[in-house]
Amino acid sequence: MKLPVALTIAGSDSGGGAGIQADLKTFAALGVHGTSAITAITAQNTTGVTDILELPTSLIREQIAVVVEDIGVHAAKTGMLSSAAIIATVADAVEHYQIRNLIVDPVMVAKGGAKLLRDDAVAALIERLLPLAAVVTPNLPEAEVLLGRTVQSLEERRRAARDLVAMGARAAVVKGGHAERDVIDVFCDGSQLVELAAERIDTLNTHGSGCVFSAAITAGIARGADPLDAVRKAKTFITQAIANSIEIGHGHGPVNPWFALRVGG
Repeated sequence: MKLPVALTIAGSDSGGGAGIQADLKTFAALGVHGTSAITAITAQNTTGVTDILELPTSLIREQIAVVVEDIGVHAAKTGMLSSAAIIATVADAVEHYQIRNLIVDPVMVAKGGAKLLRDDAVAALIERLLPLAAVVTPNLPEAEVLLGRTVQSLEERRRAARDLVAMGARAAVVKGGHAERDVIDVFCDGSQLVELAAERIDTLNTHGSGCVFSAAITAGIARGADPLDAVRKAKTFITQAIANSIEIGHGHGPVNPWFALRVGG
């Protein structure tokens, strides 16, 4: 059996709800073989992050190299890239191996509030990664950091999506989950602006939602979908994953990318 291959370049979440663990579950659920390059190890559960260890950039580069050179990659995504040095290393590898289908999830803050991207790394993300992105997937706080202005209303989301494409990304989807009322994401690829609506699920268990959404986009593109179709299907997928979220721990439980899996009858 041959499967499309996706690569996640991200941090490890010891609680299993976000990061590479969430990405690999999502890849598997969507029929894609998942590979990984771990950028950092976090001590993390549903209540927060207690410690972070960044891996050496040489090891991050080598993980990407051995996967691409032997297995090949149909699409890749980035998650937690905490430093400017790590961002530069990943960007160099993406350019060297000509990974065209790169989904950039600009992870900045964990669900519990811990910072996962240093302040001095934001410029590197904008300058090095955005121009390599097939799709960039910021939530509203992340879009505000990238653009240096408030992004809340639907009109502000529309303008933000256009401006992120103007900054170099081939497409952008500005997520509306942090908005006060609607849950409308705005997709732009420079030629079309599309609004994607969904119902708001009343739950605190949204840990890993951004990771699962971007991983679902990555899986769709790895399987040959165009960016808009991949984003549409990922929107439906994450809505169902949130609706079927998992009740564990004492904080924000994780979304469930295996919602369609039924074990034991």
